[in-house]
Amino acid sequence: MSVARVESASATFARLGFADPGKAARLAADPALAGLIDPLDEAFDDGVIEALAHVADPDLALLALVRLMEALRARISAAPDDDELRKELPALIAALRRPGPARERLLAVLGASIALGDHLVAHPEHWRSVAEARPRTVQQRIDRIVHRVSDPPDGLSPDDALRVYYRRGLLGIAALDLVAPDPLAKLPDTAAALADLAQAALEAALVIAQREAPDDAAQCRLAVIAMGKTGGRELNYVSDVDVIFVAEPTDGIDEQDAMAAASRLASRLMTACSAATAHGTLWPVDAALRPEGKAGPLVRTVASHKAYYDRWAKTWEFQALLKARAVAGDREVGAAYIAALSPMIWEAASRDNFVDDVQAMRRRVEAHIPSAESDRQLKLGPGGLRDIEFSVQLLQLVHGRSDERIRSGTTLDALADLARLGYVGREDAARLGTAYRLLRTLEHRIQLLRLRRTHLMPTSATELRRLGRALGHREDAAAAIVSEWKGEARAVRRLHERLFYRPLLNAVARLHTDEVRLTPAAARERLSALGFRDPVGALRHIESLTEGLTRRAAIQRHLLPVMLGWFAAEADPDGGLLAFRKVSEALDGTHWYLRLLRDEPQAAEQLARTLARSAFAAQVLVAAPEAVQILGEPSGVRPHSRADIERRMRTAAQHKSTPDEA
Repeated sequence: MSVARVESASATFARLGFADPGKAARLAADPALAGLIDPLDEAFDDGVIEALAHVADPDLALLALVRLMEALRARISAAPDDDELRKELPALIAALRRPGPARERLLAVLGASIALGDHLVAHPEHWRSVAEARPRTVQQRIDRIVHRVSDPPDGLSPDDALRVYYRRGLLGIAALDLVAPDPLAKLPDTAAALADLAQAALEAALVIAQREAPDDAAQCRLAVIAMGKTGGRELNYVSDVDVIFVAEPTDGIDEQDAMAAASRLASRLMTACSAATAHGTLWPVDAALRPEGKAGPLVRTVASHKAYYDRWAKTWEFQALLKARAVAGDREVGAAYIAALSPMIWEAASRDNFVDDVQAMRRRVEAHIPSAESDRQLKLGPGGLRDIEFSVQLLQLVHGRSDERIRSGTTLDALADLARLGYVGREDAARLGTAYRLLRTLEHRIQLLRLRRTHLMPTSATELRRLGRALGHREDAAAAIVSEWKGEARAVRRLHERLFYRPLLNAVARLHTDEVRLTPAAARERLSALGFRDPVGALRHIESLTEGLTRRAAIQRHLLPVMLGWFAAEADPDGGLLAFRKVSEALDGTHWYLRLLRDEPQAAEQLARTLARSAFAAQVLVAAPEAVQILGEPSGVRPHSRADIERRMRTAAQHKSTPDEA
């Protein structure tokens, strides 16, 4: 190409947003792109270059496209008699020249991931997994990978086949993710698909282990329990896969022998996934969440697991079980494990100092972040993903004892349930949900580049620009994405501190499970025990406040089990409850009243104690219920000076038109 044409092409590439337009112009003239891009045609053949300009990193995509075409041409040259392979080149060129989903997906993957581009160069025939990507069920993913490891293509060991076809599945997931009109809205589907692919890989790895050691496989029934993000079906592109192994002896086999066999199978499964081969690795399989951690046996029976959690488990271990899900191996054993352990999760909040323990654990996580990383952490730092996850999980564990509807192991689903049922304000939940989607999507795009496990925001201008463009920013993309991230992190931290350290959580956690549920029989019994003079009348007040399916009634059902104790601690519990009913009915139409009692530190307790302690104060609040707002003000219950009172009275009087009104 002439110097003039290079300069003309460079100007076009610069206009389209390429960072190195000169290099892009030279790449466009590479012989590998013959039939796809004609550098002598100023229109750049069917808009391929214009399409490249829309991806996260156009320069990266163009370079990867040249490498892909070179690789495919080389494969064809090496196997000239392979008619099927020869058809791939014209098919790929046609897919790239034709506007539509296939071209959009191919270029998006090449412009977002060096690692997946390298995979396509090594396996150019896999381009169809990108161009023809579609959603798949978990069983479809299991069937595809198990088939490949059971009958590997020529030249591949079962372990290598696992790696190659896992990456092929990853190509399809990334293709659909990267072209989504709203990547934040797409996040739950992407995370679930990644968890399903990991589940398929675990099943295939177990098949490898069982085929290599049929005698071990005959002695035990081994199940794999997914924990963490795999268990919650909210996995990252690159992450440790946390598991717990559980097994039972087959008929006639000694338990000790069966556990030894199961341990050998589990160890081989872990190696099949995590060992590095010529075709790379998948991810570490981490079994450290098992009873006694790395010091404990790798595999236990269901009964042994249950005995450990009955006697020895720490608070964080119950929190970890919240996402437990049987994903591979023997389904009956997996189901038995979940059935045995699940009830324990929802009784954990009754343990002494439960809420304090969870809060202390979050503080310990923050304290161990290296200082050089603290300001870049998407996951562990202040305002990061852990703030959202710990807040949601603590609310679930405290209130989930009595409400099975908030027990989802998936963070976004659990957050939606908490908001729908009144445990979290709608606006707060919406803001946390948006922030969670953004933080996870940033994490995904960063990990996707090299398929490396990281949770740190990049610092280089090039990587920040790529990241910003991946999320739709075009003007000063690097600065825009940093500003968006920091704004969401500040909002997350503020909401985390309000929800996670909510005083009501400690009070609810200290209640017995029957007290939390507040059934009529339990309520009458508790009212009598607390010292209410008229339990039947008090119960009528409670039923009036909590009946129905409204959000107001749901929030009252959360508040009253705790507030009854505060009423009972004062001089007139019955009068206090009656006054509370009147105040609540008077403020029924306000948007702030119940939110104040649920969310503001000490507000509910101060109101309950005031109403039951002083008949005069109760009369004042019943007559002017809006005054309850002072309980949410930092200085609301502090006495005012005479000068301040006189100023307020004068201001109020000046707003009236006659002396009598004043």
